[in-house]
Parts: sequence; C-alpha cells; structure tokens
Amino acid sequence: MKLEIISPEKVIYSGNAELVTLPGVNGNFTILERHAPIISVLTKGKVLYRKNGKDHSCTIEGGFIEMKNNVVTVCVE
Repeated sequence: MKLEIISPEKVIYSGNAELVTLPGVNGNFTILERHAPIISVLTKGKVLYRKNGKDHSCTIEGGFIEMKNNVVTVCVE
C-alpha cells in the first residue's frame, strides 16, 4: 500500500509500506494492505511503519489518518 506521512512543514515519508501502526484516541491500531476505508483522529505517540521488512517510526503530537483506495494519508502536527 502507499503511505504518505505529511506535516505542515514537509513530507516526512512517501512510499510503500507493508503495515502502519498509529496512536488512535482509543489506543493503537494497525492498518494492513487493502484495509477498509477509515478516517481517525490521532493522539500523541509513535507512528510505526514497515518497509521491506524493516520497521521505521516517527513521533507525532497528534493529527488524523485517512485510508482509502489502498492509500494511507497521515497528517501530523
């Protein structure tokens, strides 16, 4: 799936990912390829994503996520 992590200042990551784990309001949740469409608010925490079998992360203060048509867009503060 395609993953885009963007902030007001820059694009943090844009590329493929095997999975994405996000800090939701009700706890962490993971999105896999072909996940159902979803929009959710994010809280302070870590966004974890797996690319080519390696885990990567970035710390966020909050934001929101949209999953649609196998594209995950994460807008962060």
